[in-house]
Amino acid sequence: MKLLRKGLWFITPYQILVLGYALITLLGAVLLSLPISSAQGQHQPFIDSLFVATSGISTTGLSPVDIGSHYNLFGQIVLLCIFQIGGVGYMTFVVFLTYLLRFQLPLTTRLVAKESLPGSDLRILEKFFLVVVAFTFIFEAGGAAILTQFWSKQYPFTKALYLGVFHSVSAFCTAGFSVFANNLAGYRDSVVVNLTIIVVSIIGGIGFFVLYDLYRFSAKVIKRERPRKLSLHTKITLIVTAAIMLAGTLIVLAAEKWPDNLPLPGKLMISAFQAVSASTTDGYNTIDIGAMMPMTLTFLILLMFVGASPGGTGGGIKTSTFGIVLCFLWSQLKGSETHVSIFKREIPFSTVHKAFGILTWFGIVALLDMIILSATEKASYLQILFEAVSALGNTGLSTGITPMLTATGKLVLIITMFIGRIGPLTAGYFLVGRQNPLLYQYASEDVFVG
Repeated sequence: MKLLRKGLWFITPYQILVLGYALITLLGAVLLSLPISSAQGQHQPFIDSLFVATSGISTTGLSPVDIGSHYNLFGQIVLLCIFQIGGVGYMTFVVFLTYLLRFQLPLTTRLVAKESLPGSDLRILEKFFLVVVAFTFIFEAGGAAILTQFWSKQYPFTKALYLGVFHSVSAFCTAGFSVFANNLAGYRDSVVVNLTIIVVSIIGGIGFFVLYDLYRFSAKVIKRERPRKLSLHTKITLIVTAAIMLAGTLIVLAAEKWPDNLPLPGKLMISAFQAVSASTTDGYNTIDIGAMMPMTLTFLILLMFVGASPGGTGGGIKTSTFGIVLCFLWSQLKGSETHVSIFKREIPFSTVHKAFGILTWFGIVALLDMIILSATEKASYLQILFEAVSALGNTGLSTGITPMLTATGKLVLIITMFIGRIGPLTAGYFLVGRQNPLLYQYASEDVFVG
């Protein structure tokens, strides 16, 4: 890893990346705390504005206040800008602007950009980030157009346009923020709203590398060019995403106690919406999450923990990480754990190690959260676990305890959401700083485990 040297300080690309997100978060928190952002023209306690800003930059969606009533138009636009930057990464805008201005990026900036978005390549860095911007604009604009058309039947066009843009950007960035007091519960039966949010969220959470890979594959099919095949990463991501969303939909459908007057199509749409919301970590809800059955909440916790895909706008350990862990466990049962393979391709063991490292660190952070929050918060164990995993997975679903959190609880979740955004490994690299690989190897000796 190349380092940027200034005086006696060595700054790694990971540290630059984390400091950039921290500065944006602090700036957003300051703006949200000012009276110009408040609908009542009052200062917001800084702990609350920092909570909302961190929730925005991490595209989590948790909030101790009602976004629609607490913030005025200026405050809501500030928040929109924060979760737009958090969704696609601030380095995307840096690379895009330098490309438009025809500036040459220094190597350190290119390294930071590469680390900020999995799937990017130094050789085609500018091209890849241009594709990211293009995909973001196309799908956010498409979602906004559909939602604007829908809400124009209820509101004046300018308000409908604002609602469409806000919720489309929030869905694509898997942020889950809504200006409606009950989130999207008022549109539980709307096929247009449900399908639009579902599709836009899936596209945002699937990962820009997967979108680019699908685009290249489709272009070759249309032009009848060969060879044409999807990458192993894309195959794993698509299969795991489809599997967990389908499983989530069926489990929510089967586990919940539904009203007698709700028809099966309505139950299915609600189940699919909440399964997609948890797995893409978009955080929208059309029913009261706090009233759901314990079995449903437990499975939603698992979906939030796995989360979206690498290089996308969602959080969690990521679908490909989960897929690799499953492949290793299956290989271990077959007695070939040193050779993890899928689709006639062997996965490098360094990738398997990284997957288990991510899984382990996520588990450690969640466990620490549970220990602290269990002591500071007056809520059930399941509610606290749900809130902690929602924050760590950058999901934003809540059983309703967010506004009642203590100052300590808010601070814990602020740190948790930020770790979820940058990733626990990146957080560790930030703290460790300069890495010093070992130039030697000790003699090995076996240890009994299990």
